[in-house]
Amino acid sequence: MIIADNDGKEPLGATYQRGSAIMRGAMIPEDSSTAALLNNGDSSDWRDMDPWRVLRIQSEFVEGFDELANIGPAVSVFGSARVKPDSDDYRAAERMGRMIAQRGMAVITGGGPGIMEAANKGAALAGGTSIGLGIELPHEQGLNEYVNLGLSFRYFFVRKTMFTKYASGVIICPGGFGTFDEMFEVLTLVQTHKMTSMPVALYGTDYWQGLFDWLNGTVKDSGMISGLDPKLVVLTDDVEEAVGVATGNIRG
Repeated sequence: MIIADNDGKEPLGATYQRGSAIMRGAMIPEDSSTAALLNNGDSSDWRDMDPWRVLRIQSEFVEGFDELANIGPAVSVFGSARVKPDSDDYRAAERMGRMIAQRGMAVITGGGPGIMEAANKGAALAGGTSIGLGIELPHEQGLNEYVNLGLSFRYFFVRKTMFTKYASGVIICPGGFGTFDEMFEVLTLVQTHKMTSMPVALYGTDYWQGLFDWLNGTVKDSGMISGLDPKLVVLTDDVEEAVGVATGNIRG
């Protein structure tokens, strides 16, 4: 991932972090580790390289499990990195983070700007555990300044495991493809009973209602899915209700 200093100026250009390695200037790779994993290319060199990738993947799981095993009850908050600090959605996510922390629970986000920063900010300033799970991407910034426990991953699937394994509930705020990916990952795990229970609150009914009308209408009527359990998926415009849903499975 790209890490810039406070004024955005560095003598060798941007700084790129890949695992424990720090690179600048011409040393920054064109592709991320995930892109390299998914690219077979025309060579058979992958026969020698993939076993080493397995060890890297294993190490990411071990490091993630080791750091997060003792965080206690937690809620994952997903949402767009593009939301500005002066927006209503940013302020709502900040309130969510604060309220979750005041209930003695950790907040887990993707560690980036926007909604993620807001939730981390609310949790950190309330004295709570503010976790950011970053991902290595060529043109993304590092973890936001309100993360007090941060991890950086090479592989999306390892990162998503951490989001779901250590959360007892999820709040999904308005977002784009990354947010959709995280949301459908959770819903798939719930629908296939890979998770015993994961209450999901979707904040922003105007934003989400059309998607769920389509899922419960066109997609369900075509026989592609069974009905979504209304007890596990709640659409709301109320920050307190969103937090209540996401923390409903957590017993103090």
